[in-house]
Amino acid sequence: MKIDILLGLQWGDEGKGKIVDAISPQYDVVARFQGGPNAGHSLEFNGKKHILHLIPSGIFHPDKINIIGNGVVIDPAVFKKETENLGIPPDELVKRLVISSRANLILPGHRILDAAYENTRGDSKIGSTLKGIGPAYTDKIARNGLRAGEIFSTDFRELYNQRFRNHMSILKNHDFSFDPEEYEADWFEGVEIMKKFRIVNTEYFINDLVLKGRKILAEGAQGTMLDIDFGTYPFVTSSSTVSAGACTGLGISPGHVGEVFGIFKAYCTRVGSGPFPTELTDDTGNTLRNKGNEFGSTTGRPRRCGWLDIPALKYAIMINGVTRLFMTKSDVMSGFDNVRVCTSYMWENRECEEIPFDSRKIQPVYTVLPGWKEEIREMRNFGDLPVNLKGYIEFIEYHTGVPVTMVSVGPDRRETIFRNQ
Repeated sequence: MKIDILLGLQWGDEGKGKIVDAISPQYDVVARFQGGPNAGHSLEFNGKKHILHLIPSGIFHPDKINIIGNGVVIDPAVFKKETENLGIPPDELVKRLVISSRANLILPGHRILDAAYENTRGDSKIGSTLKGIGPAYTDKIARNGLRAGEIFSTDFRELYNQRFRNHMSILKNHDFSFDPEEYEADWFEGVEIMKKFRIVNTEYFINDLVLKGRKILAEGAQGTMLDIDFGTYPFVTSSSTVSAGACTGLGISPGHVGEVFGIFKAYCTRVGSGPFPTELTDDTGNTLRNKGNEFGSTTGRPRRCGWLDIPALKYAIMINGVTRLFMTKSDVMSGFDNVRVCTSYMWENRECEEIPFDSRKIQPVYTVLPGWKEEIREMRNFGDLPVNLKGYIEFIEYHTGVPVTMVSVGPDRRETIFRNQ
């Protein structure tokens, strides 16, 4: 049995949580493979909205196994709060969720370091969520991290204190005030909550499930254009957000990978700093932001909005080996007389479709397409969609060479159209 991968193709916030929740009935297991509480996967059903930061988006389906993989960094304080807010009885939650013993922990010092580092950047801030993600991954690579499996060690407190002293020695060089006790109380309470869950070597666990024929969906966080290697560096996250990250973040062989589902918005958004060729700073951008409720689910920050970028989408498809495209937020685009799509760039006085190494100096070249006025949130069949929206989808398929097999027409799990090919 192959493992399918679902991930974002833009700068995150593509609607991965909703789609994972919607297709979870087709799978036995949902496994997060990277990122941490900087993720904010929104799900909406039965008139209620849920935002998940660490826990996989299949958690609301009682018969599914959910795995937090070794590639994820876990803040126990966030984990505690999230488990309490799910509305799932603790005994039932313990049955549904498994945590990798190799997943690194975000310590209170990491959050303080994150804020201190961002503070020193002045006008060149990365746009960090200040959740301690970068410093946690830094310690992981430097072999100074604490991992989930160590919370059961008799000397865990001393191991923690050693890292705490290291972080405080670094912070002496920064003009930054902080109160570590503010974070520590919730953090240690979170550690005690984590001890109630199965913390195992999930690489063995997942591979055993594969051998037993279980259907597994690997869930990514953030988006391809935020990947540490292939994103708009340095304005990126600290983990591998691409399909290859599922292999290292879960301990699976590339030979086990089946389909790769790439999620993209019908337009583009970005939170924080960094290049954004199609960004709209006019009334059109404001319309997309307000109609699409484009405010970060983790930070609350307003998202920058712009037209769809085909060269960036093709790049993400190439890097990930995408086999199917899922388009979200198509309902937000209803109401425009015309819509624009970036189909190439002007760079150093020449037109190109390749993203240059320095993407700050590119200008978009647009193709104008007719918009659609119809409200589509109540539509449930692809054939009922407006002619111009179907034309927009066909235009994307023509330029990318990948079929769009799912269209989201609203935030609720019911507002999803699966298209037969």
